[in-house]
This record gives sequence, structure tokens and C-alpha cells, in this order.
Amino acid sequence: MSTPLEQQTDEREALQSIYEGDTNFKEIDSTTFQYKYGEEDSYKSFLVELKWGDNYPDEAPTINMSPFYNRNLLPAVKEEIQRALSAEAEQWLGCGMTYTLFECLKDNLEKLTAAQPDSAPSVAAVEAAVVSLKISDADADRKKEPKKEQLTKSQKRRQWEQTDHKGDRARGWDWVDLVKHLSQTGYKDDSHNAAESAPLHPLNN
Repeated sequence: MSTPLEQQTDEREALQSIYEGDTNFKEIDSTTFQYKYGEEDSYKSFLVELKWGDNYPDEAPTINMSPFYNRNLLPAVKEEIQRALSAEAEQWLGCGMTYTLFECLKDNLEKLTAAQPDSAPSVAAVEAAVVSLKISDADADRKKEPKKEQLTKSQKRRQWEQTDHKGDRARGWDWVDLVKHLSQTGYKDDSHNAAESAPLHPLNN
């Protein structure tokens, strides 16, 4: 029975023969291969990279959808392509499957890229999105405005009693209650004090 390394050698030679002259196929190294789909620079064009591990083909190859060429591909479309390849790979464990995986995408290309737009969003669409974002931010800021302090009925009544009922505070509203103040500090009669301080005169005999 062939070892994984021997199987990889045989499959590599088969791939080189099958894709000879096909500019969409690229051998990065002895275990990494890429295939490009769609027309060059098309918004729906993408590139799939398969990398063999030490136990390939007894285990599925690593599927890489992150090359820079795929920068315009929607995340949901990338996930859909990767999911389709993973499902297909499970059916071919133990057998050389790189050619099969590359070809299965060709057969389902239109379905897998149905959610991908044909071109980049227009400038007008981008500007509209920015304006919408600004409006949303403004609404959020208004919602964050601090709420006014809520007064109890007794606080409102006390505040009303301190005004002249026209909204203005009455003159002297914050003056100290003199009677209360004097009762606390002690009150001395000025006439009594004057009497106590007056000098005594001797009586005439």
C-alpha cells in the first residue's frame, strides 16, 4: 500500500500534466496549489489555495480563501465556497482529491458566487451609507442627553413658596431669621448694658 508521501508524488505529477498550459493553475511549492476562477479583475473572480499536510490524502487539505486576490470577495461568499470544498473533501479521503476539488468549483461557480455583486459599490451608494451613519450617530447623541432632575412634590412646594409666584425669588428669601438667630446666640439689652457701664457718682451729704 502506498504511503501518503508516495501518493502525493503521484498526484503532483498528475496535476502538472493535467494543468499544463492552464494559466489559472499555479504550483506554489511541492504541497501548495492554487486555482483562479473567473475573469481577471472581475469582482466575482477569486482564487482557491489547497495545501497538503503530512497525512494527505488520508486527511483533507487545508483550504485557504485569504489570499490578497480575494480582497473583494464577500465574507459570506468565502464561507460558502470553503463549506462546499470541505463537504466534497470528506467524500474523497484516502484518494488524491486536489483535481476533484478544483473542478467541483467550476461546476458550481454561478451558485457559489450568487451573493457576490458584479461590481464595486458606487460612490453615491457609499456616500449615502456615510450620511445614514452620521444621522444615526446624531440620534444616538440626542438620546444620551442627561435627564433633568425630577423634584418631589414637597421640593416643588418649597421652591414655589420661596418665589413671588411669578417665578422670581422674594427679596430676602435667604436672609437669616434674626429672631431665631438671637434666641440661639443670646440677646443683651443695650439700655441694660449702658446702665451697667455708667460710672457711679457719690451722694452729696
